[in-house]
This record gives sequence, structure tokens and C-alpha cells, in this order.
Amino acid sequence: MIGEALKMFRNIHGYKAKELADLLEISPSYLSEIENGKKKSPSYELLEKYADVFDVKLSTLILFTEEYNQNKVTDKAKMGVRKALFNFLKRLDGGGTDEDEGEQD
Repeated sequence: MIGEALKMFRNIHGYKAKELADLLEISPSYLSEIENGKKKSPSYELLEKYADVFDVKLSTLILFTEEYNQNKVTDKAKMGVRKALFNFLKRLDGGGTDEDEGEQD
């Protein structure tokens, strides 16, 4: 289910639902429907907005959602695993990691 993975992305980035809905230019109730699986899948255009907000390529976002769904990690204590997966995918995408932000050359 793509909605759960998108919610995980939101949580990893620290957005509240209303904040993300505003950035995506959708209503908080529509965001909730996506995240809770009441809507099958967001449109391609909306997925592109998600990728822009999360600063990843659309392909990375899709790979993350597929990997998340295959390895469904649901325990909050395992957030580090999810974040590590996100950082791995971001590196594949050519971006840095959260750890890289604090480093100076």
C-alpha cells in the first residue's frame, strides 16, 4: 500500500499532516485518505509533488514505497531501519544523507 510508505516518508521528514498537505496543495483530509489506504493511489502528478517536497527523484520515491511494502516495518522502535533505508535510496538517487548535512568539507 503506497499510502503507508508515503506516511513513513512524511514522518521521516518530520512533517505534520497539515504541513505536508499545504506543500502538496491538497486538503489534509485527502492526504489522510491516501495515507490510510482509502484512496488506491495518488495521481502521477501528485507523486511528482511528493518527490519534490521530499527532495528525491520520483523513481527513488517509488523504490522506497515498494521496498517498504515488501519489508513492512511497523514497530516505531524500528524507525532507524526506515531512515537507513531512506538514506540508502537517497544515496542511490545521487543525494546526500541526513548524516551528510552536518559534515563540513
